[in-house]
Amino acid sequence: MDKTEALYGMVAEFDSPGALLHAAEATRNAGYERVDACSPFPIHGIDKALKIPGSKVPWLVLGGAFTGGIGALALQWWTSAIDYPIKIAGKPYLSLPAFVPVIFELTVLLSAFAAVFGMLALNGLPRLYHPAFNHSRFHKVTDDGFFLIIESEDPMFSRSTTREFMAGLGGTHIEEVRG
Repeated sequence: MDKTEALYGMVAEFDSPGALLHAAEATRNAGYERVDACSPFPIHGIDKALKIPGSKVPWLVLGGAFTGGIGALALQWWTSAIDYPIKIAGKPYLSLPAFVPVIFELTVLLSAFAAVFGMLALNGLPRLYHPAFNHSRFHKVTDDGFFLIIESEDPMFSRSTTREFMAGLGGTHIEEVRG
């Protein structure tokens, strides 16, 4: 590990999902704000313990749906009634039953694009590297490791007090990570 890299934060390992959940609650209750938890599987209640806000993806999907539906309707209306109107068998220029398949398909398409690309953007993906990877035991996170990360940008972060705090919560293998 290169010592010239900036300090990212402090990482501690916990022995069980319950211990990690308790540590996350205690950390947020102590006033730390820049906190994250990593585990091999979702832990019920960890979002609430870390005070992670709700996802914005549903709003992006709703925006994609409205854009697709209104865009499809506007495109078909413009092309059939304004730009190139052709009277066929006395049918109206604005024929909604004929427009439904295109409206539906474009609504679903733009909703799906909004969901996928919105999720990737909001999660900061693709992210091929995270500074927590520098922790000597972080490879266990895919099997049986439970880790709590307190970032150095947190207003309450101090190398000595944060290390003592994490040790008091039951954290082991507490290391500074750089990145």
